[in-house]
Amino acid sequence: MTVADVAAVHAALSRDFAANPAPIIDLMGAQGESPLRILLATILSARTKDSCTAKVVREKLFPAVSGFDDIRRLSESELDALVTPVGFHRQKAAAIKKLPDAIDSLFGGKIPETVEELCRLPGVGRKTANLVVAVAFKKPAVCVDVHVHRIMNRTGFVCTKTPEETEMALRETLPIRYWRSWNAIFVSHGQRVCLPRNPRCDRCSIREFCACAGR
Repeated sequence: MTVADVAAVHAALSRDFAANPAPIIDLMGAQGESPLRILLATILSARTKDSCTAKVVREKLFPAVSGFDDIRRLSESELDALVTPVGFHRQKAAAIKKLPDAIDSLFGGKIPETVEELCRLPGVGRKTANLVVAVAFKKPAVCVDVHVHRIMNRTGFVCTKTPEETEMALRETLPIRYWRSWNAIFVSHGQRVCLPRNPRCDRCSIREFCACAGR
């Protein structure tokens, strides 16, 4: 896959994306959920299956938390009970508990809209920050999770060792008009077709652009 292939790859995966269930964060963005809810769900989604994140936020967390005051009212153990069984739920509950005070002290009570500022918040790394910027604030951002990192290297579009290196490489090479949607279409593709093991190359709509298709 080369820069010249980006438009065709984006078009093919966008068609696939539209025909399949959207990842929970992108679905929340399409439904107009608040930046706080998107931030909370994105924090919980790290190292957790999409179906688990969706169930936890819809059935447990969101009915109990509608704003910063709710987070302040709940104890860390109560928050932990609400976010179980997501991966690393204790650490995530601790980070969520600290969010209101951090946002107040650092940003005057308003969730920031840049990657660099969001990364100053507890529980927020670059992947989370980029996704919040793209989905909650509709601004260009290159979100790279394990799916995007894996597929970008498999296709030969980048040659990197970490998701952060992949993010920086994409910032250099990927036209900005594709930044916001790139993560969603490749996460969907990675969950359904380009699996970590035994990728389903026979079902891949971008096989002709992949450096290792069928190997």
